[in-house]
Amino acid sequence: MNALGFSQQGQIHFFAGRLGFAVKVLGGGGLPSHDTRRWQSGPHLSVSLAYLDRILDYLDKNNIRMYRMSSDIAPYLTHPELPQFHRQLEECAADLAAFGAKARRLDIRLSLHPSQFVVLNSTDEDIAVKAARDLEAQSAILDAMGLGDEAVVVTHVGGLYGDRGAAIGRFASRYAGLGEAAKRRVVLENDERLFSVADILRLHEATGVRLVFDYLHHMLNNPGELALRPALKTCLCTWRGRGRPKIHFSSPRTEMKEVVRKEGGRKFTELLPPDYAGHSDYINPFEVAFFIRETTGLEFDVMLEAKAKDLALLRLREIPAAPPAI
Repeated sequence: MNALGFSQQGQIHFFAGRLGFAVKVLGGGGLPSHDTRRWQSGPHLSVSLAYLDRILDYLDKNNIRMYRMSSDIAPYLTHPELPQFHRQLEECAADLAAFGAKARRLDIRLSLHPSQFVVLNSTDEDIAVKAARDLEAQSAILDAMGLGDEAVVVTHVGGLYGDRGAAIGRFASRYAGLGEAAKRRVVLENDERLFSVADILRLHEATGVRLVFDYLHHMLNNPGELALRPALKTCLCTWRGRGRPKIHFSSPRTEMKEVVRKEGGRKFTELLPPDYAGHSDYINPFEVAFFIRETTGLEFDVMLEAKAKDLALLRLREIPAAPPAI
C-alpha cells in the first residue's frame, strides 16, 4: 500500500467495498448510457438496456463494481401527455430481469439519482405529485431488475421556501405517502447549500429513510460544525440490516472560469473565480489521503462524482506513492 492508501492491486485500502462512477462512460472511445432521442423518434427502454448491457461488459473488464445508471433510461416514462411511453416496464419485463441477473452475476452495484427537478417537498402540489411519480417509477425499474436493497434511488430534500421546519415536514409527509417499493428504495443525501447532515438526520429519525453522506457537500454545508467522522458514521448507521452503505465523494472545482461577453460592439473575456460546489474533472488525491485517515475502520461503497467519470476512477487507482511528508 502506498502513502495515499492504495494497495498494489489498485484498490483503495480504506474500505472493503466497491468504487463506482455516474452515467457517462468516457473510456474505450465512449459508450452511450441511454436512449437520448426525442419523443417524436420513439425512444425506448429496450434501446437503453442494450446500451447498458455493453456498459456492464466494460465495467466487468475494468473491474469496476459500482455504477449509477441514467435516470432517463426509460424515456418519458411518467410524462402525463405521452401515454404511449407509460408501459415500457411491462414491455421490457424480460429484458429488465435479464439485465438485473447479469449485474448480480458480475457483482455490479447499480443505482439511480433523479435530476434536481424532482422535488418531493415542493410547495407546488403538481410538482410534488410528479416527483412522487418519478421516484416510484425509478424504484419500479430497480424492482423489475430483481436487485437487492443496495440498489437505491438517491434524492435530495428539495427547496427551503423560507421555512426549514416546514420544508422538512413536507418531505417527511410526502415520503410517507410513497408506495412501499419506493420507500424501500429511496435514500436521502445532504446537499451543498440548504440541507446538511443534521437536517437529513432529522428526516431519518422521522421516517426511517436511509442516508447517503456526500463528502463535498458536507465540506460546503455544515452549519453545526459536525466533524467529518461522526457525520459520516451517523449516515452509515442508518443502513443497518439493509445493505452496505454508499457515500458520494468528489473534489471541488478550482479552475478559473472564462466568460466571453459583448459590450459596445466588442468582445472581452471576463475571468471568474471557481464555484467550489462544482465537481472537478478528477479526484484530488490529497483529499483522498485526508479522507482515508479520517474514516479508517468504517465500511461503505464510494460513488465518485467527477466530470472525467470512469477515467477519474481509473486514474485514482494509478496514483503513485506520495512523499512521506503527506
